[in-house]
Amino acid sequence: MNSINQQQPEHNRDDLTGDAALGKLRELVKQAETCFLCTAITAGRSLSTRPMSVREVDDQGRLWFLSASDSRQNRDIARDAGVQLLFQGSPHSDFLSVYGRAAISTDRARIEQLWQPILKTWFTEGLDDPRITILTVTPSEAYYWDTKHNRAVMLAKMLIGAIAGKTLDDSIEGTLKV
Repeated sequence: MNSINQQQPEHNRDDLTGDAALGKLRELVKQAETCFLCTAITAGRSLSTRPMSVREVDDQGRLWFLSASDSRQNRDIARDAGVQLLFQGSPHSDFLSVYGRAAISTDRARIEQLWQPILKTWFTEGLDDPRITILTVTPSEAYYWDTKHNRAVMLAKMLIGAIAGKTLDDSIEGTLKV
């Protein structure tokens, strides 16, 4: 039996590098706003996973978060810096998986740059909360699944494909190398 990709009449793979990869990374992170941060990603064991909000994606493709020094993710990262980030921006597109290495720091100037008042929910002493740390994830590999066109085109192609019995998927996927 042929795979769905062999039945696909359109190009549906686009590996991106450099500025194009950085642009796609930023676009998908912005669509999702939050992700699942997975730590303790040893094969054969359940992942330690929690939702996190990305504060920034810098020009090198590093993802920046604020985290509590006494949190489980900080403890996990201190033992093993290997992490996976999972993003979903919508039910049908804007998917991103990032593997990388996490680092923890307490750079006050950087904390101030990443701070927003809503974060007082988790850091009750505000910007002066001594538990605030920075998590920086440097991607080693990333893979995305998205649509080539807008949502209306995607849904129209799916409907026509279902009626015609053909694969008219509007998806695009590939690696990102920033």
